[in-house]
Amino acid sequence: MPADVIHLVRHGEVDNPRRVLYGRLEGYGLSELGHRMAEASARSLGGHPITALYSSPLQRTRESAAPWSEAFGLEPHIDERLIEPANRFEGKRMDRATLMNPRHWPWMVNPARPSWGEAFASIAARMLAAMTEAHERTEGGEVVMVSHQLPIWMVHRAVAGKRLAHDPRARRCALSSITSFAWRDGAFTEIGYQDPGAELGETPIDLGAV
Repeated sequence: MPADVIHLVRHGEVDNPRRVLYGRLEGYGLSELGHRMAEASARSLGGHPITALYSSPLQRTRESAAPWSEAFGLEPHIDERLIEPANRFEGKRMDRATLMNPRHWPWMVNPARPSWGEAFASIAARMLAAMTEAHERTEGGEVVMVSHQLPIWMVHRAVAGKRLAHDPRARRCALSSITSFAWRDGAFTEIGYQDPGAELGETPIDLGAV
């Protein structure tokens, strides 16, 4: 039997003192709070039959996968399809000065695609392909896949049949959150969302992505 449930887990808070959009840049691991958030996320599914663990190749997701690896005795599989989308604003602060700079305006001509990075449709397609493959290759139990805000949100909207273009400020995908999906009648359906990091009682810095 294939896996019963796929849990998409977002990484914890990132150590980002310059407050830049880090995207795929190297050297952005978890903060001290981020590590504790990742641990809280893994604890929240204690007792679940987690039988496979996947992670995006970026440092912050690999570090966020570590508590899951320890808790369930699983070696994380690195899957490039779970990665953060490339973004032309990487390394920049997303402030008014950046957005009002005429050099950046060509990147913003089509926010519905979006023109500053990978197309929303491409993100959704690669994520769903990775989830489908994990579902089929895992013999029962539940799968954890550690990824990023925008890829997880694209799956949420695609599965719900919603338009992929959206307001980034309206995303429901907190740091270290868990969005869960089950395979039913030949397709994924969302079955739950939880925010274990909120139980720590601290307010993380979440720059997310555009």
